[in-house]
Amino acid sequence: MKKIYLDNAATTPVAAEVAQEIAELMQSCFGNPSSIHGHGREAKAILEKARRKVAELTGTQPSRIFFTSGGTEADNMAIRQTIAQMGISHVISSPIEHHAVTHTIEELATEGKVSATWLKPDRLGRHSLEDLETALQKNPGCLVSLMHANNEIGTTIDLQAVGQLCRKYGALFHSDTVQTMGHFELNFDALPVDLATCSAHKFHGPKGIGFLYVNLDRVKISPLITGGAQERNLRAGTENLYGIAALAKALELATDGMHEHRQHIYALKMKMSQGLKRLFPDCEFNGSMEESDLFTVLNVSLPPTPDAEMFLMKLDIHGISASGGSACSSGSQKGSHVLSNIGAPEGRPAIRFSFSRYNQIEDVDYALEVLQKIWKPLVQNA
Repeated sequence: MKKIYLDNAATTPVAAEVAQEIAELMQSCFGNPSSIHGHGREAKAILEKARRKVAELTGTQPSRIFFTSGGTEADNMAIRQTIAQMGISHVISSPIEHHAVTHTIEELATEGKVSATWLKPDRLGRHSLEDLETALQKNPGCLVSLMHANNEIGTTIDLQAVGQLCRKYGALFHSDTVQTMGHFELNFDALPVDLATCSAHKFHGPKGIGFLYVNLDRVKISPLITGGAQERNLRAGTENLYGIAALAKALELATDGMHEHRQHIYALKMKMSQGLKRLFPDCEFNGSMEESDLFTVLNVSLPPTPDAEMFLMKLDIHGISASGGSACSSGSQKGSHVLSNIGAPEGRPAIRFSFSRYNQIEDVDYALEVLQKIWKPLVQNA
């Protein structure tokens, strides 16, 4: 059976060049970067070379890059430890953030450590800058946490505009940039962003490795994980050397071909959206469809059917891997918190198709063929 992977917002296949980098490094370098002997110094040199490469590719200084186990840890570190270190008592965020952000803020609020303002998104998943400014006027000097691009619907925010508002009212700005890292040009030292996060498996790197960018000129932060002096005393634990080197390699590959990748992937997204409209004229797309938004993600609500919960399973049976929302919510009976908060239509199967540079036009053609094949029996049996 033909198998098509269209769930790249959940994770991406590891690039062959990245896998080769890992394999070669595993065979040639096993020292602990904290050891002072030759083997350790060799490992430390590889680690710092990767840090310099990541900093170069993201327009910042190596001292502002701290490696973590991924985006979730980086988001937790940014929010929890900035609040703990800098005496922040209020957070402004959105109910459609990744749960690494919303659950963390909710937990801190329950513990009485912060209060929170939740900005209301519109039907496209956008937040009003006027609402943000009103919240900032009431809570100057707070922490604002808004993701660059939503992982379920692809809608982006204007980092420059949001960051400038935060600076105007003395607030710190944290942005979850997990979905845009490697897909958008990010020059952190030129942006009014104080903290940003990355996870390598979103741009053809391995799982279990990411980083936190910290603007050390404005932010004081304490370690989330203690017990060692690694990452300049901010993240204890022996560094994932192979993952770090692989992250740098994957980010380099993604950045070098960014323009070509964007054109290719956006063409796939448009072909899929046009095909869906042809098959299902009354389908509705969730999130913004502007070219400036996240070109890797297409979220669609298909026409109502009583067997909506069977749709993803039938796609899987036919070899199509897609998502009903955030992969981090798989198995949840609550449905998508993002679609619920933007007022997406209920009673319709919502599918997130997400593409990568390794997908081809033939993948989209096959997916549309399967959609047409399985939809008619669903409606007839309803």
